Amino acid sequence: MDWIEALILGLVQGLTEFLPVSSSGHLEIGKHLLGIDTPDSLRFTVVVHGATVLSTMVVFRKDIIDLILGLSKFRWNEETRYVAKIAFSMIPIGIVGVFFKDYVEDIFSTQSMLLLVGLMLFVTASLLAFSYFKKSGDRDITFKDALIIGIAQTFAVLPGVSRSGATIATGLIIGNKRTEVARFSFLMVLVPIMGENILSLLKEDFSRVSAEGGIGALALFAGFLAAFISGLLACKWMIEIVKRGKLIYFALYCALVGALAVGGYMW
Repeated sequence: MDWIEALILGLVQGLTEFLPVSSSGHLEIGKHLLGIDTPDSLRFTVVVHGATVLSTMVVFRKDIIDLILGLSKFRWNEETRYVAKIAFSMIPIGIVGVFFKDYVEDIFSTQSMLLLVGLMLFVTASLLAFSYFKKSGDRDITFKDALIIGIAQTFAVLPGVSRSGATIATGLIIGNKRTEVARFSFLMVLVPIMGENILSLLKEDFSRVSAEGGIGALALFAGFLAAFISGLLACKWMIEIVKRGKLIYFALYCALVGALAVGGYMW
């Protein structure tokens, strides 16, 4: 992968991480279209995911600071309850990470990846469509809601199932407020992704990149920068989209891309 290809895929990652269209699915489709097949593709995925985490922290910096300040008071206040709900939502993905991590990684090396992405995009499209036709709710997120949304997040380990699409659509379907669901969805994923990235970085030997003819430092930097900048824009855009309830357009998009992916695999 050269730096131009990394730049393109970084843009794809940044835009699709927050829009409900599956960043992992689009990354796999992008690699297929660009003819990229490198042993370091997982390393690149870790880097661009780190970039989108950073962009999330920038967009929600005030919320994060408020939560930290609230926690520092060591009281069962609003901020502590909110953090506890986020922690509760991470239980399902934590179980998957501990007991099924190797199985999940094997999924990304399957020969029928394009077919899997296409089918899972249909799942994302269905969730978004259901949330669009569901009457808008006005309930704050409870601990039970947080757990249900957390369970929805576990399905996003499958390429083609959008994390933001699954969590936001699930929150809307069970009756939570639109703005609250968007905020919770973006904040709940910070710790799991950062934890996964740290573990992956500790296991990887970056000195092997050049020796194996994989992804070089320039390509990684280009991908990171592209993902960070596009992620900032997409995150802010997605918040407004959820407020306006326009997720049906993304359902149609996911269905179309899913059909193209399945067709591309069959043909």
